[in-house]
Amino acid sequence: MIFRIKNFVYLAILLLGSWLGWSSYTYFFDYTKPCIQIAGIEDGHFYAGEIQCMMTSDKKGEVVIWLDDQEVLPRQKLHKKSPDGEPFQIPTRTIANGKHMLKAEFVDTTYHKNTARIEREFYIDNAPLQAAFVQNDADLKVLQGRTLHLQFQANKPIDGAQVHALANSYECFPESKNSLLYECFIPIACEEKPSEYLLSIDVTDRVGNALHVDKKFQVVMYPFKKTTLQVNADKIKEEEEMGIAMKELEQQLELLTKTSPTEKLWRGSFCTPIDIQRVTCEFGTIRTTQHKGRYAHKALDVINTPKSVVWAPQDGIVVLKERYDASGNTVVIDHGCGVLSLFFHLDDFAKVNVGDKVAKGNPIGTLGKTGYATGYHLHWEMRVQNVAIDPMQWTKNIF
Repeated sequence: MIFRIKNFVYLAILLLGSWLGWSSYTYFFDYTKPCIQIAGIEDGHFYAGEIQCMMTSDKKGEVVIWLDDQEVLPRQKLHKKSPDGEPFQIPTRTIANGKHMLKAEFVDTTYHKNTARIEREFYIDNAPLQAAFVQNDADLKVLQGRTLHLQFQANKPIDGAQVHALANSYECFPESKNSLLYECFIPIACEEKPSEYLLSIDVTDRVGNALHVDKKFQVVMYPFKKTTLQVNADKIKEEEEMGIAMKELEQQLELLTKTSPTEKLWRGSFCTPIDIQRVTCEFGTIRTTQHKGRYAHKALDVINTPKSVVWAPQDGIVVLKERYDASGNTVVIDHGCGVLSLFFHLDDFAKVNVGDKVAKGNPIGTLGKTGYATGYHLHWEMRVQNVAIDPMQWTKNIF
């Protein structure tokens, strides 16, 4: 019995000595930086209401937390690996909306006072979300084959907005950088039935507040012209041997629309891509040909001097440069937000490549008659979300 007690005492002394030795070693020779974390608030995020936060560390020590250089958690001890950490609250309703800085400093209990610091830049937004249409009801009328340009004003920067109309959804974007005026371009297909329709906008701010606004708009009938066109069969056969099938162009346009930048790359109105001497085929004209049958020509055919320069009607990125059987030498420019400009039948390409940025007025090629063309002309087409619309509307200052 006495032997067992002695063994227990020896073991206890050994363990105590080991603990004291290890504690002394770590106290004097621990140079490791503490690992601290703040839960409940993230860098660059937006918040409203009271923010409940938690401070944790992998060591014992003291912590102090400042909000905009004012203490929100005075210096106090923090236990090692505490499962609950040290809770604190940021009273956002008592501070201004906008950018704020949260700083924390932790000092461990070792001889060297190893220190760790952490910062969180965040934003407060307690303002109620408000938004209103810029246009009145009379402006919400649009012809078949044109674009409905919607604009609304918000009282603060938003996280996003979507317009729901004609069984589709369209993203809204700022009219210019840092603007509170947001806009959306809704393409109206030539085949859209003239009628009154309902549209709605769902707006969400950066702290999750949502706003729903309903509005009506009207699609008005347009009297599209009709024409008959003859294309030489030998010309069609020749172009089919030289160019890629048009179905591949359509596949490319669908993909390009999906991958279009989510910001406007242009500013202001568009210009015409040539000095137009004459429009040989208006947008939406119902054509009849032996090769394609009856269809809507959803572009403008315009002419000038053969092989004269063709330029970019607005800023954008060249996303396609290829030869197709029907469209011949073809260039496509992406202006952002799903807005594409297409140019067919070019005689030759300018010195531009896919991926190049082009500015309004930069040359992209020369006027030609490649593809299914009966003479020198430019097929000038615009698509919004891959729906062909009248490009001439985009050249108007009032648009």
